[in-house]
Amino acid sequence: MNTKRVFLIVLDSFGIGHASDAEKYGDAGSNTLAALMREKGFSPCNLAKLGLFNIDGVEADEREPSPAGAFGRMRELSAGKDTTIGHWELAGIVSDRPLPTYPDGFPEEVIAEFEQLTGRGVLCNKPYSGTEVIKDYGREQIESGKLIVYTSADSVFQIAAHEKYIGLEELYRCCEVARDMLQGEHGVGRVIARPYIGEYPDFVRTANRHDYSLLPPAQTLPDILTKAGKQVISIGKIHDIFAGRGITQSYPTKGNADGMAKTTAIAKTDFNGLCFVNLVDFDSVYGHRNDAEGYAAAIMAFDRWLGEFLPVLREDDLLLITADHGCDPSTESTDHSRECVPLLLYGKGITAGENLGTLDGFFHVSRIVQNALLG
Repeated sequence: MNTKRVFLIVLDSFGIGHASDAEKYGDAGSNTLAALMREKGFSPCNLAKLGLFNIDGVEADEREPSPAGAFGRMRELSAGKDTTIGHWELAGIVSDRPLPTYPDGFPEEVIAEFEQLTGRGVLCNKPYSGTEVIKDYGREQIESGKLIVYTSADSVFQIAAHEKYIGLEELYRCCEVARDMLQGEHGVGRVIARPYIGEYPDFVRTANRHDYSLLPPAQTLPDILTKAGKQVISIGKIHDIFAGRGITQSYPTKGNADGMAKTTAIAKTDFNGLCFVNLVDFDSVYGHRNDAEGYAAAIMAFDRWLGEFLPVLREDDLLLITADHGCDPSTESTDHSRECVPLLLYGKGITAGENLGTLDGFFHVSRIVQNALLG
């Protein structure tokens, strides 16, 4: 019996220890999982049963004596540690050059062209916290009608706009302008719409974020599967990361809880192919804000859901759980961290308790999925 359905779940930023080249990225010693293990009450029993604490390099007081899944860790080969590069490598592309970043803000000529094309001025143009930038520039935006443009340590061009005074559709239009403009030398991985609401000083971001990604430079796992007649169902920002290419159905989410609920709903349907899931809150809500307590609680919430999800899986299903990079909430940095990521496998054709060791390249995920679905 062939594998009919694969569920690939990316726990965004759930690294399990610094990679061998972490020092080059300023991340020596980073370990997202170890930071969470220091938090009171952190005991993800279902991830443990699949083999999380049996993975090489994970220092745990207790290991699962009889793991239900196969387990290992993967080391990224691509240059970079961002969401786009990480997901592309999971889907089969190793990127030799990192995507451009702008620690001093975007060049004047980039901002000038953006202003001309959108017909709106720009505020900020610096690396900034997404919550702080609206607090510091939100009132000026309301008064001027200008767009708040900012970046981070990632390869991103972020645009914040008030849903009432600028409008959501206008924000999306300006993001589409930026995406068309930012190619080649300034081809950032993602242009991100960051809408917010409220009145000064009580501004809050909404869940209407939208990512506009650079097209992958080669075919990816979704492309391969759809060409073979399989379904590729996106949950969360997977559709955005791959610029919609190779995706047959897309379900945006409002956060982890919504993403998990949608995954359960899809698991109760009859499809033939891949359900590709990104749970972003670990990264955006907790990792980047150095909230180790919140991150640990979010993993525990996922673990409780996992305990309910595993019995829903069918005999011919395969589950993969992994990550795209780290984001150690215990370090001074609020940036992603260059870490190895877990690989947990459960289901058809998997040898329970098998230690896969350390695999060079996230692309092993693509190979596993292709072997399962295409033979």
